[in-house]
Amino acid sequence: MAGAVAGWAVDERPFADDVLEWYGLVARDLPWRRPEAGPWGVLVSEVMLQQTPVNRVLPVWESWLTRWPDPAALAAEPAGEAVRMWGRLGYPRRALRLHQAAAAIVERHGGAVPDRLDDLLALPGIGTYTARAVAAFAFRQRHAVVDVNVRRLVARAVEGTAEGPAAVSRRDLATVENLLPADPETAARASAAFMELGALVCVARAPRCAGCPVRERCAWLLAGSPPSDGPARRPQGYAGTDRQVRGRLLAVLRDADGPVDAELLDAVWDEPVQRDRALRGLLDDGLAVVAGPGGYALPGDVTARLPV
Repeated sequence: MAGAVAGWAVDERPFADDVLEWYGLVARDLPWRRPEAGPWGVLVSEVMLQQTPVNRVLPVWESWLTRWPDPAALAAEPAGEAVRMWGRLGYPRRALRLHQAAAAIVERHGGAVPDRLDDLLALPGIGTYTARAVAAFAFRQRHAVVDVNVRRLVARAVEGTAEGPAAVSRRDLATVENLLPADPETAARASAAFMELGALVCVARAPRCAGCPVRERCAWLLAGSPPSDGPARRPQGYAGTDRQVRGRLLAVLRDADGPVDAELLDAVWDEPVQRDRALRGLLDDGLAVVAGPGGYALPGDVTARLPV
């Protein structure tokens, strides 16, 4: 074991060993986990999987890699094509981030996804989680990779609380680091195993504790499964929100071959103040551009001027 975790005996069977044994039996065969996916396939998957379930990501990831098998292929096309290809995956700014990262990879690293954590962190739109995930899963390095599923798993199994804090802290990274085996290859596999256990078993609601490989040592179960101290986190609604309006406006632009008249966008939502606010948000985020008087388009679809 790389380090002792508070409350656990040092000579106890390592936490990662139990999870790895379970993972070897039940791990999902996901295409980005296969060697042929390569670092670019891993990077694309990690960006797409943020706040989006696997079943929705799979077809988009496959189409994306077919069209753009490497960063240079994506960087050679306008950013609007990335937004269009993103389809209805949600949170389309991620498409722009991937396009920006691809351009930087071509410019700074000759088109090859870098293997150093610092270089990954320096890519535009790539945060701490994504950089660590790519370093671990694509390059088999030993890094703590903490997403919402891992944070919840560790909060329960190690700390005895119902859920972790809203944001990942250095303390979370240090705790997970201590759970990783010393060998980098095994540590990378353990990082994937922790994520899988949190996603499939140690779920937010109604955790499937009977099938958990660490149930006998889970601090939360041993404490009687105490509820969360804070108020329950309710999923953010969608219907009627600016996000829904943005999605509808963007769908019109995405389905068009060129500029779209403002009248077509006006028909998308009948409340003009909210519609205009959502459209301005798309313009501010770079997901849409003004294309001549009274027209809008995806970035790169036309030679466009910035809004006044």
